[in-house]
Order: sequence, then structure tokens, then C-alpha cells
Amino acid sequence: MFVYLLTDIFFYLIIISLLIYILYVRRTPDMLRTWSYVFKNKTGIISIVVLSFFMLIAFFDSIHVKKKILNNDTNQFIYSNDIQSLLDIILLPTYENFEKSYSSPFSSKLYSKETIKLKDGSEKRIYPGLAYKGNHNKYSKNISANLVITAILSLVKSFIIFLFFYLIIFYRTLYERKNNIFYNFKNNNILCITFYILLFIFLLLYDLSTQYYVLGTDKVGVDVLYKSIKSIRTGILIGTLTTIVMLPFAIFLGIFAGFIGGIVDDIIQYIYTTLNSIPSVLLIASAILILQVHMANNPLNFENIYERADLRLFFLCMILGLTSWTGLCRLLRGESMKLREVEFVQASQTFGLNKFSIIIRHIIPNIMHIVIITVVLDFSALVLAEAVLSYVNIGVDPTTYSWGNMINDARLEMSREPVVWWSLFSAFLFMFILVLFANLFADVVRDAFDPRASKKYE
Repeated sequence: MFVYLLTDIFFYLIIISLLIYILYVRRTPDMLRTWSYVFKNKTGIISIVVLSFFMLIAFFDSIHVKKKILNNDTNQFIYSNDIQSLLDIILLPTYENFEKSYSSPFSSKLYSKETIKLKDGSEKRIYPGLAYKGNHNKYSKNISANLVITAILSLVKSFIIFLFFYLIIFYRTLYERKNNIFYNFKNNNILCITFYILLFIFLLLYDLSTQYYVLGTDKVGVDVLYKSIKSIRTGILIGTLTTIVMLPFAIFLGIFAGFIGGIVDDIIQYIYTTLNSIPSVLLIASAILILQVHMANNPLNFENIYERADLRLFFLCMILGLTSWTGLCRLLRGESMKLREVEFVQASQTFGLNKFSIIIRHIIPNIMHIVIITVVLDFSALVLAEAVLSYVNIGVDPTTYSWGNMINDARLEMSREPVVWWSLFSAFLFMFILVLFANLFADVVRDAFDPRASKKYE
């Protein structure tokens, strides 16, 4: 049975809105020409492929289901309270068993020594072996040889899957006389190579994760790589859902303040100036505390811990959105004040168009480049904000997989002897990749929409 959490519904709406915007761009020659610069830029292509891969993982992790189990008392099938995502089902062979405690990456033993009684009654401190992975080489008893064989097989499997998708996407031109099978690869080499590398990395990590803990385990024996992959959805939701919340406030209040002016401008300026004067961390902390009190006083409103954690994640996105719209609002206010003095806007007023029609027809289309640039730039900042808030225990629920929670748990791990470093490294690595390519994509988008930048569209 499919289960629709609150954040799932809004994530689906984001995907639908993105598809609608793509159709709008394809039917608008000016927008299509501008975006063509992004899709013809090498950095833009690589960034789009990587970000699309992260979005795809987040999408699979947003399709939740409940298992049907047999009730022994009534001999009837009922639905379990445990909720799984489609990503959990795909990754099940990599995380279904838990070890006892910490183990380092690719290790076959636990990270701490334990006292073991020998057959003769004596005691000895040793590193116990892992129960489920690390000692189960699939292709060779030698670890190095097994890694090489696994990599080669993953390379072959990824090539077969890549070729399958390649033939589907470019099937129309494969049979034309002027083109051959390598024609589209030559013209889309960056796209194809990036997609193939990501596919190979995913399959390699999947194959290795069935045999080893690639990034080790945490204090309760959970695979750290699995936790890092599950945290992608939280980072994507924080970046996208927060943006959706802040846009209406920033766009409409900024336009009304700049275009209408007068007392409306004074009121809106007072609102965002007052909001800016409140420390955002304290505002978020107080809002999360109010939510926690509400959930504690109404436990019957939630069927399981998943709904509680999902509500807190959604509420955090709302609070971040309500506290982060002021910067964009100030930018749009200044741009609207400039546009109302432009000749075509004044001509529209002379011909009797009302202010609402002028805003829809002239102001909004001429400020959208600022909105797009700001949204893409703010995405990475919001992803980092979640990590900081979770680090100080006012972020997502502790039961939610997130890079911030992993960094928060690593505080004690880094003070151990020996140091448990891989949880912090894994969270940093995945967050670094997402933020890096989001920033690279933002740079390309900024160049594309900047009228002063020199661009080549052909």
C-alpha cells in the first residue's frame, strides 16, 4: 500500500512544477535560447547530470509503501506500521543486517577490541570479526583480487545499461544514412561520459556494499554509506521546499513595494526589516520547540515515528522559508522601482492599463532572471543550513537520516581513541558533491541570464 507523507506530496508538486516550467521554456523562444547556453556549456551539462542523479535518488526515496503481513491471531493480512521507500527496497541487500558496533571502511573486524574467552578458560582481547560483511568475498579469497573483479564486472554492467539507454534516447537518428551510432555520442560526449561515470560509480558501490562496508558502520552497526545516501532526500527537500515557500513572499511583496510605493512600500519595508532584526537561529529554535510540545501533547495524531519526523522536516522547511525571503524581496523591490520608470511601463500606464496587468505583463517577466539566479544560489546555502541546525539540535528529527545528524553524532566519535572518522568524512563528501555542483550550476545560470555577459549560443 502506498503511503503519502506530507513532504512526499510537496516533493511531487515540485517535480510537476519543474516539468511545467520545462514545457514553458520549450514554447518560449527567448527563454529557450537563454537556457540553451546552459545546456551547451560543459560545466552546465556535468552539473545538470549530477544534480539530476541526486534528484532521482530523492524521488525514489519519496515513494513510500507499507508491507502486507500475516496476522497469526486472525489469520488475515494487515499492513505493517513500518514504512519503506522504493530506495530502501532497491538497497535492501546492502543494509538489511546490522553489525554490533563500529567497523572501519572495507574492514573485516570490529573497530574496538573485546575480551574473548578461549577454550582453555583464558581470556584474550582481540578484534572480533564482522558477522555479515567483510569476510564474504564474492569472487576471490584475496581482497585485492576480489575488488578488481568486482570493479570490472561493474564496468561491464554499467556499459550494457548505458548502451540500452543510449539506444532508447537516440533511436531516431541511428538509422539515418548521414548518422551512425557514434554521431550522437560525438555531439553529446560530455553528457554521455558523465552519465556513464555516475552509473558505473553507483553500480560499483552497490556491488561492493553487498560484500563490504564501503564507508564503515556507526556505533549501532548501521552501514554509513546507506545513511549518507538516505540523507540525500533531506538535503534536496531542505533546498527545494524552502525555496518554494519563500518565493511567493519575496516576489509579490518585493514587486508591490517597488512598483506601487507609498504606504505599501513603507509597510513591507517595516515587515522585512523587523524580521531581519530577529536572530534566525532563535526564531527557528522557538518554532521547533513549539512543534515538539504540540507533538508531545497530541501523540494520538501520529500513527508512527515516521509521521512525526516527517512533520518536523516539513515544519523546518516552512520556518526556513519564512525567514529567508527578505534578501530576495529587497532585490526585487529595487528592480521594480527601476522598471516602473522605463518607457514601456510608463506607456502602458498612459494607455490606461491597471497596475495588476502591468505587473503580470511587464514587471514579472523582466525580474525572473533575478529570481532564477537567486534561487539556484540559495539552494546550496539552504543545504548547508540544515547541517548547521541539526548540529545544534534544532534541525530535523534525530530519527531522520540527514548529513547534519551524522555530523552531530560525529562530535563524540572524533573524541574517541581510536578516532572514528568515516561518519564525518562520508557526510562531508556527499554534502560537498551536492553543494559543489549546485554552485557550478548556479554560476552557469548566472552567466546565461546576465545580459552583460558575453555568451555563445551556437
